[in-house]
Amino acid sequence: MTAATDIPLLSIKAQNKSLLSEIKNAVDRVLESGSFILGPETKAFELEFARTAGAAYALGVDSGTSALELALEAVGVGPGDEVIVPSYTFIATATAVSVLGATPIFADVEEESLTLDPRSVERLLTPKTKALVPVHLFGHPADMDPLLALAKEKKLRVIEDCAQSHLATYKGRAAGSLGDFGAYSFYPTKNLGAAGDAGALTTNDVELKNRVLELRNCGRAIGAAYNHVRIGHNCRLDELQAAVLRVKLLHLKAWTQARRRLAELYYERLAGLPLRLPPAGSEQTQPVFHLFTVRCERRDALAEHLKSRGIGCGVYYPIPVHLQPAYSALGGREGQLPVCERSSREALALPMFPELSDAEHARVCDAVRAFFR
Repeated sequence: MTAATDIPLLSIKAQNKSLLSEIKNAVDRVLESGSFILGPETKAFELEFARTAGAAYALGVDSGTSALELALEAVGVGPGDEVIVPSYTFIATATAVSVLGATPIFADVEEESLTLDPRSVERLLTPKTKALVPVHLFGHPADMDPLLALAKEKKLRVIEDCAQSHLATYKGRAAGSLGDFGAYSFYPTKNLGAAGDAGALTTNDVELKNRVLELRNCGRAIGAAYNHVRIGHNCRLDELQAAVLRVKLLHLKAWTQARRRLAELYYERLAGLPLRLPPAGSEQTQPVFHLFTVRCERRDALAEHLKSRGIGCGVYYPIPVHLQPAYSALGGREGQLPVCERSSREALALPMFPELSDAEHARVCDAVRAFFR
């Protein structure tokens, strides 16, 4: 196979190529300004992203992982606390809990959406439970109403992991605007990606917003230079990344529409195959298809088949977090979380990015169908 005929799982280059002059102008603007940290680009991006994300406030930080850590710290999570997280997720959802001295408690996910299962959560609640972290996985919103009801009843905090769900909606409301915080990643491969690491928090609570403003900036009192009112961190979004994100944010809605159109084509072209397709949009949820992840009992064979034909695909996530070596001390065992474990063996992401052409898409689907023939 040759590079000219390969179809990647995603393509950052294709997206950046069409925006190169805009991005270069934005970077030049920052370089000429001499303002590199918490300057006008960050402030403007925060206002623009808050409007886009359906929240009162947005706060730029240096990564999606930092966003999770700051959010958990801001709501008071610390040593001795337990935080319930799904095990079928990227490990940062759990490590954000661990670095604060708290314990991640691993829950199972729902069979269809692969998002946090409220029934599993309810079984895991203890007097030590401080917060829940639902993950809007692969761009599909978690079922938030029962999770929010549990949180209200038990006086728990809710941090939404929105790393893959920019512009997703749940019952007409933006994912990320429903809990105490929405934690976003702008890693370059995300639906809204920076030119490096970057992230943001959204919230509707002014007190929580102010707490993060202090935490992300070395614990400084807001507006102060050397008055440090709490033990904080250096987790600021830099001006270069903010400027790049402002350029890309203008295109996010169009890119999301393109993803949804490609998903519809997958539903049409892969219908009738022995695959479990991800949930489509409905009156209640509108996913944004960060990844188009199918499930197949012969996942590894299907992946090899596609790769042999020059078609990119990806396994997300091959080891659920409760079985990761890093968390062996918590005693995770096979069979503990059956849906997470089965999904880790069956899930395969097919090419999904806004610039994927119809001809490339058809070739992907033809190759998938040929595997089953």
